[in-house]
Amino acid sequence: MKSIEDYVNLEPQYYQSVLDNYQSLFGDKFTKDEVTKFDNVVIYATGSSSNAAYGALPFMSKILKMPVRIEEPSISENYLLNVKKNTLCLAISQGGHSYSVVKLIERLQEAGHKVYTLTSELDSPVAKISKNLLLMGMPVEEMPYVSAGYSVEILDLLLITLTIASVKNQITSACYQKYLTELTSIVQAMPSVIKRSSQWIDLHLSEFSNAQRIMFIGYGAAYGVSREGETKITEAVRISSWGKELEEYMHGPYLGLKHDDFVICLEPNGKLQKRQELLQQFLNKHIEHVYSIYAGVAQNLGNHDLSLQVETNELLSALFMTVPVHLLAYRLSQKKGIDLQHSAYPDFDKITASKI
Repeated sequence: MKSIEDYVNLEPQYYQSVLDNYQSLFGDKFTKDEVTKFDNVVIYATGSSSNAAYGALPFMSKILKMPVRIEEPSISENYLLNVKKNTLCLAISQGGHSYSVVKLIERLQEAGHKVYTLTSELDSPVAKISKNLLLMGMPVEEMPYVSAGYSVEILDLLLITLTIASVKNQITSACYQKYLTELTSIVQAMPSVIKRSSQWIDLHLSEFSNAQRIMFIGYGAAYGVSREGETKITEAVRISSWGKELEEYMHGPYLGLKHDDFVICLEPNGKLQKRQELLQQFLNKHIEHVYSIYAGVAQNLGNHDLSLQVETNELLSALFMTVPVHLLAYRLSQKKGIDLQHSAYPDFDKITASKI
């Protein structure tokens, strides 16, 4: 079975394949008559798929010029099914076995809503009940703790966004091509991102192995990365971890800071960088282990910090900023001797039927 690190190394290949084939994946799925009716978007996703959606959310909102929100499938299916008629419903389940996503799609379709379902597994329960299937464009990920699938979901959502905007004629061909060029540049930079991330982890792995709590703080597209950091550290390393939005962390959670906490600030070099720098000043005053991961070239790079050196639009940063997060989670799990191929609680799904 491939490891998380194996799949991180496959991301450039998967990205390129999706870029090469996105027209066949999504090009004929959205007709002009349909998309012109949409006046809002709701993405239904949980776990890493939800984190990926948050990574794509700022870009989607900017390009589509309409409200875009993310909802938990279980909450929506049980309590929030008053969906507007002109809503573009997107349900995501990479493996296609999520109980809550299956039930939500069934309920929405029964209520007469058109639901577009994004998945990688054609024979999954989600795919079988979905009337409007969107394939992710990558193989089914063997590792239960997904990494490449999370990343490809972000790229898929960005390309779906550009496709819809193009069909609606709300983006110029020049602007459309500009974003495709930026995406191509990111794909080309991925091997360098993986190498830099790997070297950074080699330098600091022994420090992180002593961590009892790891917190990730990000904003904009990097908020999705912070959420994924919480998910992967919790899943793979099995210690306490949190992923917070910058202002959210500054409005209460900072009061729970402990002297031995590890904090990773995810900096997409965006419009809130000055705010994050102020938070880092505070953190450096009170704890020893503060790390920053910069999307681009950083000024005054600290000994703990990582510069991925990718100069691009901050709204695209989630495509590559999760690489060091996934690698850190995997390497820490291996250093601690955790077997990721076997569940820590094999009776969980039998009892809860969380996956079907």
